Amino acid sequence: MKAFVAGATGETGRRIVQELVNRKIPVRALVRDLETARTILPSEAELVVGDVLDPGSLTTAIADSTVLLCATGAKPGFEPTGPYRVDYEGTKNLVNAAKANGIEQFVMVSSLCVSQFFHPLNLFFLILVWKKQAEAYLQKSGLTYTIVRPGGLRNDDRPDPVVMSGADTLFEGSIPRTKVAQTCVEALFSPVARNKIVEIVAQEDAPQKSFEELFASVA
Repeated sequence: MKAFVAGATGETGRRIVQELVNRKIPVRALVRDLETARTILPSEAELVVGDVLDPGSLTTAIADSTVLLCATGAKPGFEPTGPYRVDYEGTKNLVNAAKANGIEQFVMVSSLCVSQFFHPLNLFFLILVWKKQAEAYLQKSGLTYTIVRPGGLRNDDRPDPVVMSGADTLFEGSIPRTKVAQTCVEALFSPVARNKIVEIVAQEDAPQKSFEELFASVA
C-alpha cells in the first residue's frame, strides 16, 4: 500500500499524514508550497507539488500510489467561488485522476449535515451543497470509496470513544481531528468500510468499540 494525501497541510490532512507515517505506510503528500509543508509535515512523508485545481499536476503527483485520501476544503473567507472550486471541482479532479491512476480506494473527508440545505454552514457560499455534490460524483465514479462525515472538528486529543452511524443520521456533535484521521486510515484496512458513507462524532459516555465493529455497524 502507498497512500496519496490531498489537503495534506490542512489541520485534518496533516493528522492523516502523521497517522499513515505512524502505521509505517509510505505516503505522498500533495502540497502547493514545499517550504511551508516541510515545517508542517513529518520528514518521512514524500512531498509532491501540485494543486487539485490543476488536473494536469495530479496524475504525475499520484504516481504509483495505490490509495488516496482527500482532506481538502475551501478556507473560510470572502471568495464566493471557493467552496465550488475546491470542494467540488477540486474533488472531481482528484476522482478523475484516481481513476486514471488505478487507485484502489478513495477516502474522502466530507462533513456532517451535507444533506441539509438550510444549514448555517451553507451561508458560507453553499459549502455543504458542494461537498454533497462531490460525494455524489465519487459515488458514481466506479471507484471503491469511503466517505467520512465528521461532526464539528476539534484540535484537542480527548480520548472520547467514536460514535459511527450511517448517512444522514447524526446531526450534531464534535470530534477531535486525530480521530477523524484514524477513521480514514482504518478504512483502508477494513473491507466492511468500502463503498459506505459513515458519520462520526466522539462522545464521552459512548461504548468503546473497534473500528472494525464501527464500520460493520453501518449498513
